[in-house]
Amino acid sequence: MDQVIKALAHQGRIRILVANTTELVRYAQRIHETYPTASAALGRLLSVTAIMGSMLKNKEDQITCTIRGDGPLIKTTAISNSKGQLKGYVVEPSVQFINKQTKKLDVAKAIGRGTLEVIKDMGMKHSFVSSVDLVSSEIGEDFAQYFTVSEQTPSAVSVGVLVGKDNQVLSAGAIVIQMMPDAQEEDILAAEHVIKNLKPVSTIFNERQDAKNVARSLFSDVDILDAQPLQYHCDCSFKRIRSGLKMIDVVDLKDMLIEDEQAEVICHFCKEKYVFDKHELAEIIKEKIEFDENKRNKPSI
Repeated sequence: MDQVIKALAHQGRIRILVANTTELVRYAQRIHETYPTASAALGRLLSVTAIMGSMLKNKEDQITCTIRGDGPLIKTTAISNSKGQLKGYVVEPSVQFINKQTKKLDVAKAIGRGTLEVIKDMGMKHSFVSSVDLVSSEIGEDFAQYFTVSEQTPSAVSVGVLVGKDNQVLSAGAIVIQMMPDAQEEDILAAEHVIKNLKPVSTIFNERQDAKNVARSLFSDVDILDAQPLQYHCDCSFKRIRSGLKMIDVVDLKDMLIEDEQAEVICHFCKEKYVFDKHELAEIIKEKIEFDENKRNKPSI
């Protein structure tokens, strides 16, 4: 079962977060029809984003993590809320690179050089936005850099996705180990020892260990605090897509009406198709024109 585990070790001075995301990454691969390297990139990002989503405090909070690079993947995005619901997509799903030396999927080459952007929407007027340069483009090290630079929390991040010869996702997950503010030298040394001897995350979950057992195996005194189920879930709807169409320029909407007599929108995250016929499209154009006129005529203060 996909879930994220929160735990403490070393008398509460080390925080552990473990996410098994095999089923949701498998589902993402299936709907996006990603090639193995693209599957690994999207799966790694979904796995860490699941952990970050579990850190959100309020029910309506949401976090968006986006990796932009100069490699062929172009952009990979994952979104999680505090309820353990995730969705994600990659701009170019048909990307496949194998590292000639390691013979493993070359996610770094597929991403290239770029940035990691994290947006936290906590229901306030402005969202919290932070961006860091990618340090390796392997995603785990890049999030470790984000935690250290943007959240001032020294962290080790390990992520992995194992893809079989038939392109099926066999396992996926992430482990985050963080030092709490009162961490001592002995805690840091213990964490470094664990990280140094840690098997690849994809191997750990492919051995069918659940997230709780993985957390307990890291340190001798692990205290499990919480377990949250995870699932791939897209919240798109006809109403939300319709509202999105009203953000398009009137000229472009009219072109759709004249040329196609309809508008067809496919959701990035779940591939659901929404079709707006000419009558609905004409109504959207009318509402858009009225909205723009009211905005222009609104007196400035």
